[in-house]
Amino acid sequence: MAKPKVLISDELSPRAVEIFSERGCDVDFKPGLKPAELREIIGNYEGLAIRSATKVTAEVMAVAKKLKVVGRAGIGVDNVDIKSATANGVVVMNTPFGNAITTAEHAIALMFAVARQVPEANASTQAGKWEKNKFMGTELSFKTLGLIGCGNIGSIVAERAIGLKMRVVAYDPFLSDQRATELGVEKATLEQVLARADFITVHTPLTEQTKNILSRANLMKTKKGVRIINCARGGLVDELAVRDLLVSGHIAGAGFDVFVEEPAKENVLFGAPNLVCTPHLGASTLEAQENVALQVAEQMSDYLLTGAIVNSLNMPNVTAEEAPRLAPFLDLAEKLGSFAGQLTDSDIKAVSVEYEGDVAALNVKPLSQVALMGVLRPQLTSVNMVNAPVIARERGIEMAEVKHERSSDYASMIRLTVTSEKFTRSVTGTLFGGTRPRIVNIKGMEIEAEFAPHMLYITNDDKPGFIGRLGSLLGENKVNIATFHLGRDTPGGSAIALVQVDQPISPELMDKIAKLESVVTAKLLGF
Repeated sequence: MAKPKVLISDELSPRAVEIFSERGCDVDFKPGLKPAELREIIGNYEGLAIRSATKVTAEVMAVAKKLKVVGRAGIGVDNVDIKSATANGVVVMNTPFGNAITTAEHAIALMFAVARQVPEANASTQAGKWEKNKFMGTELSFKTLGLIGCGNIGSIVAERAIGLKMRVVAYDPFLSDQRATELGVEKATLEQVLARADFITVHTPLTEQTKNILSRANLMKTKKGVRIINCARGGLVDELAVRDLLVSGHIAGAGFDVFVEEPAKENVLFGAPNLVCTPHLGASTLEAQENVALQVAEQMSDYLLTGAIVNSLNMPNVTAEEAPRLAPFLDLAEKLGSFAGQLTDSDIKAVSVEYEGDVAALNVKPLSQVALMGVLRPQLTSVNMVNAPVIARERGIEMAEVKHERSSDYASMIRLTVTSEKFTRSVTGTLFGGTRPRIVNIKGMEIEAEFAPHMLYITNDDKPGFIGRLGSLLGENKVNIATFHLGRDTPGGSAIALVQVDQPISPELMDKIAKLESVVTAKLLGF
């Protein structure tokens, strides 16, 4: 049998080449390929190993006829078109834990550099000046560090900061009380972090929920003299606002390793006072590069040679024998999880998945994991079917899996229940025709609806006139209704509407919908 061919198109540790060869793959090391050059040769390879420089676009996927797996040596996959990869049957893997320590240490390094003005003092001293009185710094000891995001990297930052005798307050919707106690951090709201922190460092993925989380408005809520650190992702912090507040003196210093546009040859921040910038060095240590190179080479080799899938962002861990029967249930489980996850905005305590009917006789572990992934993914884009249970355990989220031998109203049924600080919500689904996912029950209310790209989820009081008011408002704004499904607990009680529409709904229109008479909550969902 011919050896699988792998292309390494970015700078990786030489150890990666050795591992591929030792495992039985043919490997070509060609870093620095231009996009056209990559498209010209990618059709010869089953595997593509990258870092952040190579852009794996839909155009690349279109000509990568043999490609089976893309392996990212690192966490972020912003440079990979995952949707296109999935459509082309290409597994996308990352190495989510290989550079966590390195990135956390860089955040601590920037905190020290900003607190003691190390770069400016170095430049001044080497220029022959001796401006000892100019560079008055501040200690980190006994200061309050505000963490926005307390996952894998954020928790390491917390441990290091506590070792420096700092007080740590953390905002993370997925941080449990137990995990906070284990780390020695205080759970806080975002408002509390902004108001109390002397230093603020962000460690979240860039999602619709976290984009611009340190906006101008939020930065204005911080105390005068705060110092801001971003080693996570560009786009989490309003760069122009930081510059303005550095100039005004409200922000005493800032350290940025990541930027909205990279490579950042120019940036609005550059030239601002008390600013320290580095060129995305968070993962740039010999140890981290060795770790992620080793991991990506092992993962890709195992997949190409044995079919094992580890740290995949778009494929569940399923054997070839199980795949045909599990495939439609995997789709249903993920959509049920996504449905619940998109409606959850507080700390998750537990997730339970129940199986009834024919599905209960299958290997349901991958179904439970993909359902959990669906719950977590609206907040954590790096989560996948493999690492979802690990992330849940880190956050103290209890996971339960139950098979019922009793018969149900459908041939197979999956019920997912999410318990958070504010509520317990369940959603039940089935397959119509054995392949088409449907919602059949929400919070005990019978309702039948398909999943769609643009869905309105509305809870309302069951009173006359609601449907007319909603339909008129959507019509006035030229939003076409595709399907309209209703459910209620009792006449005149609580009701649910699931409305599929043909186009996205603007935030302004959503505000109007939320203010309609009888509406309790309104949320726009997408699948």
